[in-house]
Order: sequence, then C-alpha cells, then structure tokens
Amino acid sequence: MSIVSAFLILGGLFFFGVGVVGILRLPDFYTRLHGASKCDTLGAFLILSGLALHVLAVFDLAHVLVSLKIMAIAIFLSIANPTATHAITEGALLAGVEPWRKGKGAK
Repeated sequence: MSIVSAFLILGGLFFFGVGVVGILRLPDFYTRLHGASKCDTLGAFLILSGLALHVLAVFDLAHVLVSLKIMAIAIFLSIANPTATHAITEGALLAGVEPWRKGKGAK
C-alpha cells in the first residue's frame, strides 16, 4: 500500500510540474489558465488520494475517518477548481482580454 500511495503522490507532483511548465510556456492567459487548472486538479486529486491511502496503512476507525475526510476534500477540489477556472475565464472574457491567435504577436 505504501508503494501505491508513493506512486500516486509522485504522479501528483509530476502533474503539478507539468502545470508549472504550462504556465511558463503557453502563449496567453486562457491557455495558461487551462493548462494550470487541468494539471492542478489532477495533481491535487492524485496527491490527496495517495495521502488517503497512506493513512489507511493502519486500519482502524480513526484512520478510516481521516481517509474519508481527505477524499471528501479531493472530491470538493475536483468540483470547485474547474468551476472557479470557468468563472475566472468568463470574467476575463467580459473584461476584454483577447485570446491569442496564431500569427498575432509572433516574434
């Protein structure tokens, strides 16, 4: 169980790293936000799942409850993060932030 939880946590860290690269390399606000939100949601879900599994190494009622609470946080993040990203994107669109177009602003 420790090996599986370690792989989940390392997978989550990998997706957080990919999100950082996406923020640095993508051309405009919308694509950066898209890359970051997808990677952050999956990374957080994997890390929290690995943590919940790691807590279950000792199987008793207290650890099961802690694991269930961690999974509830993971489910909440899986719902709240895309919703917040959609709201931020819609706000940017209403504020007049122009999407990047190929050939526009190329150096």
